[in-house]
Amino acid sequence: MAILLGAIADDFTGATDLANTLVRQGMRTVQLIEVPAGPAATAIDGVDAVVIALKSRTIPAAAAVAQSLAALDWLQNAGARQVLFKYCSTFDSTAEGNIGPVAEALMAALDTDFTIYCPAFPENGRTIFKGYLFVGDGLLSESGMRDHPLTPMRDASLVRVLAAQTTRPVGLVPLSAVSDGPTAIRATFDRLRQAGTAHAIVDAVTDADLHRLGEAASDLPLITGGSGLALGLPENFRRQGLLPNRGETAAVSADLGGATAVLSGSCSVATLAQNAYMRARRPSFQLDPQALAESDEQIAQAFDWAAGRLGAAPILISASAPPDAVRAAQDALGRERAGALVEAALARIARGLVDRGVRRLVVAGGESSGAVVQALGVRALAIGRQIDPGVPWTVASRDGAPPLALALKSGNFGGEDFFLRAFA
Repeated sequence: MAILLGAIADDFTGATDLANTLVRQGMRTVQLIEVPAGPAATAIDGVDAVVIALKSRTIPAAAAVAQSLAALDWLQNAGARQVLFKYCSTFDSTAEGNIGPVAEALMAALDTDFTIYCPAFPENGRTIFKGYLFVGDGLLSESGMRDHPLTPMRDASLVRVLAAQTTRPVGLVPLSAVSDGPTAIRATFDRLRQAGTAHAIVDAVTDADLHRLGEAASDLPLITGGSGLALGLPENFRRQGLLPNRGETAAVSADLGGATAVLSGSCSVATLAQNAYMRARRPSFQLDPQALAESDEQIAQAFDWAAGRLGAAPILISASAPPDAVRAAQDALGRERAGALVEAALARIARGLVDRGVRRLVVAGGESSGAVVQALGVRALAIGRQIDPGVPWTVASRDGAPPLALALKSGNFGGEDFFLRAFA
């Protein structure tokens, strides 16, 4: 059975966020972990949408392009009628990319000269006006993303940020056109294309804007954005008679029993607040990148500490730290090594906790989630109930191993009590 929508996500939490949005809009969706080695026909039987989760946000641009093109090839072979390139609602990228280089490579492979970019997610406070990305009431450049350890975002102008990453002109679809509806949006697309513009940032401040944009983009082979952009896509397929009006697809149950734990690697403002809230209420263990660089002793200490505490009430093992501590670790170890040490440690700890009976696990941070999912041998995720906007429980399928309930949380998402409320 051919799928309707194929999506390529540049990190694992973003992929889960997108899959959650599609499920809530009535599309049967499966999230695959990296590009399958074969056709994986059984994994997509009866599925409307497939999201392929890559770990490509911060790797070298050439590698991100190669992985994304491999994912595109797989999705085309699965019959995808439209392709969505999913990135973070804060437009996370390094100085070299990877949003622009990946998008241009996908455009070339799909033989299209135009695409759109809209990371808006109003439900989580991400809006775009005059091409500037806002987080809550402030500009992106004034938010906690300014000091992100891997992808610091210090310019809120998405037109400028994207123009530095692309080889062809970048334009803007203003809110006035978006508010006027799909016909006005398409007319703006046409004007930009005629002027030689290949990339268009699209303003959006409400979910209604995203629904209008989704309808206007129905004929584009490639669209790019955050999970909010997917709000308006399922209805396009319904208008074509390709998707039943089944309402919100029933989510799978993630109540698997067993012990519970939280692993936190994100250093975002939201995750730091979540760490503080949980530390005041539940046992916690703090990892130190500089200690991890010296030996494996701290990982052994974490297992010894957790041994008598695992149960139905969650524990927290965290490498999250405020900006000054992150800078100190990066100065001592180098930015890439500091991040890699934390990811590797959390991955090993995740394996050890699962071996010790943990069956429900929350992981905070995109890079951390990617490392954990890979270490646990997860092949696909079925989407469960939403905990907070953009963050559902999932049930992970693993070759020859019992299923796990995983909640993969983007660093910036979730309320202060997220970690505890996830298990309530």
